Amino acid sequence: MIPASVVIVTKDEGKNIEGALDSARDAAEIIVIDSFSADGTVDICKKYTDKVYQKEWQGYARQKQMAVDIAAGPWVITLDADERLTPELRSEITKAINENKHNGFYIPRKNFFIRRWIKHSGWWPDYTLRLFKKDAGYFEDREVHEKVVVKGGVSYLNNPIEHYTYDSISDFIKRNDTYSTLAAKELKKNGVVPNSFNLIARPMLTFIRMFFFRLGFMDGMHGLILAVLYSYYTFLKYAKTWEMR
Repeated sequence: MIPASVVIVTKDEGKNIEGALDSARDAAEIIVIDSFSADGTVDICKKYTDKVYQKEWQGYARQKQMAVDIAAGPWVITLDADERLTPELRSEITKAINENKHNGFYIPRKNFFIRRWIKHSGWWPDYTLRLFKKDAGYFEDREVHEKVVVKGGVSYLNNPIEHYTYDSISDFIKRNDTYSTLAAKELKKNGVVPNSFNLIARPMLTFIRMFFFRLGFMDGMHGLILAVLYSYYTFLKYAKTWEMR
């Protein structure tokens, strides 16, 4: 058994959530905060845990912090609905908790885009802090790209979380309309005033960085499409910031 609480937030994740829950089935507890899904997500979750709570959406960081606050154990693992804990990672997490040498751990993510593992483009190893002591960590309150802040020593694990992200180009475009709006709100809140450099040069620099500097060309057509799509996302977030102002 993994001696930790796995926390997941959901909203209409019926096609993804069972894989995440099954991969965490041997955790000390699983906590789900659902934002009133209408696609059967809650029914699937209740097959794996009785700790399923429905709360109005308050933003990624606040929603995840709510789940962390409910956790009963001293250690917490945060997991998204489209992510999976591998058997090797579960063993490594258990060992790290038992050794108790650090307050938090960064875990690499093995990201898939349209069914292919992206080994370059800045998508690997993509370390994110996902395992931490409840009394030493919290989610920083941000509109998007939420992250855990840990007080005390942190380290790195070797085995990755498998992340089955965008399964189509349409999926990317649909979700990043939302993400770019949230990013624009964060930029506006931080006092960013968009100019022509933001709208023209930053998208171009995003493409150059991903495709050339981060070797996205080695990911073939997947890498090219990702670089173009992220350039588009960069343009959108600054254009929307301009629109908001």
